[in-house]
Amino acid sequence: MSQLPALILAAGRGERMRPLTDEAPKPLLKVRGKPLIEWHLEALARDGIREVVINTAWLEEQFPAVLGDGARWGLRIRYSMEGRDHGGALETAGAIATARDWLGEAGDAFWVVSGDIWCPGFRFDPAQALAFARGDRLAHFFMVPNPAFHPRGDFALDAQGLLRTEGEPRWTYANLGLYRLGLVEGLAGGLRAPLRPYMDRAIAAGRISGEVWRGAWENVGTPDQLAALDAAP
Repeated sequence: MSQLPALILAAGRGERMRPLTDEAPKPLLKVRGKPLIEWHLEALARDGIREVVINTAWLEEQFPAVLGDGARWGLRIRYSMEGRDHGGALETAGAIATARDWLGEAGDAFWVVSGDIWCPGFRFDPAQALAFARGDRLAHFFMVPNPAFHPRGDFALDAQGLLRTEGEPRWTYANLGLYRLGLVEGLAGGLRAPLRPYMDRAIAAGRISGEVWRGAWENVGTPDQLAALDAAP
């Protein structure tokens, strides 16, 4: 089996990053000489992924203008243009359902990563992806130690490595994971829908696992954060 496809979430407005995002989508802002999203594209290509879907909405015409069809990285990029086709960003569950046909080409499992996080050391491990695809979990989330802006975290992990909405210690979802299309089963494409209700349903059924990622990770939320990351050694 070839490496799974990937969905990069890149449709958001990036309000906290204004005024920078008045002129460019947040994932196209540069860190250390290249757009945030390019760090992901390089990592995906390095780890054997060839099929990438990018969902877009805000200033979405800039993405194909900057990134093209992905050939320079050995990728095939397809754009799910939610602004053009559906009038605006559809949120995460809506994005998955709308891109369903493209994400299903290599089976019903795929990687998901937000275009505005920075995690240069993360490996999109083919062996882990294959093991997930062969299992029956609906998602596998990578968690990080709670950053200062989110001290209470999102989820706990139980002794079996399953996500729980209650318990300690708590971790923050890294906006990075393996997903199965069944997570949003019943949701039609083209509809605006947040992921959280689908996540909660799957967590209650014991079908989302997780692990803690302790490498470099930043959720780049403000111009000050972006400047600090860009200037760090």
